Amino acid sequence: MAPPKLYSCLASPCARAVEMVAKAIGLELDVESFILVDGDYLRSDLPKLNPKHTVPTMDDNGFHLWDSHPIMIYLVEKYGKGSSIYPQDLQKRALVNQRLFFDSGDLFARHQAVMRPLMFGGADELTTRDIEFVAENYAIVEHFLEGLKFVAGNEVTIADISIWCSITNTSTYSPVDLAKFPNIKGWYKRMEALPYASINIEGGKAFGKLVADRLESLKKK
Repeated sequence: MAPPKLYSCLASPCARAVEMVAKAIGLELDVESFILVDGDYLRSDLPKLNPKHTVPTMDDNGFHLWDSHPIMIYLVEKYGKGSSIYPQDLQKRALVNQRLFFDSGDLFARHQAVMRPLMFGGADELTTRDIEFVAENYAIVEHFLEGLKFVAGNEVTIADISIWCSITNTSTYSPVDLAKFPNIKGWYKRMEALPYASINIEGGKAFGKLVADRLESLKKK
């Protein structure tokens, strides 16, 4: 059986999160990467598999799924059963799910609300309100980490990976005040020590360059 295929993009925090989870459980993916703003994904099978044309999109031997949060859960359940990265204990798993839904419905959602107009719509700058809109969620992540090493306990989970990838992107234009949020500062260090951390670090740099290039091109118009 062929490995699951993942349609991805290095600048996307959601796509990076799936790649990191696969590394964490020792799963090799067949990754096809794009630069979404260039429209190169239109020449792939992605539009046929996902009507939203978003990454990540997964094709696991004919089973198609998009949105990083269910993809991560699916991959761990099928290929990494028993891994502490998505615990079996009902209450521990409920906390992981709650943090994942926070990322999906708040943290990443706000990031997307700011970035979509800049990258694909009519916005030509990032406003102070845009930045504040995103940064409001940092205090919630700080609260999650109170007395804990990671956002849902003392072991890294898919929730940490998902939230870290989102914050890595938002921090390029709305930096986290690490003096104000010491729990996040310590968590950063623990996340950066993970053996697959380079995926997110390099992806964050790619996203930062994408935003800088976009803003520079808009200035020239």
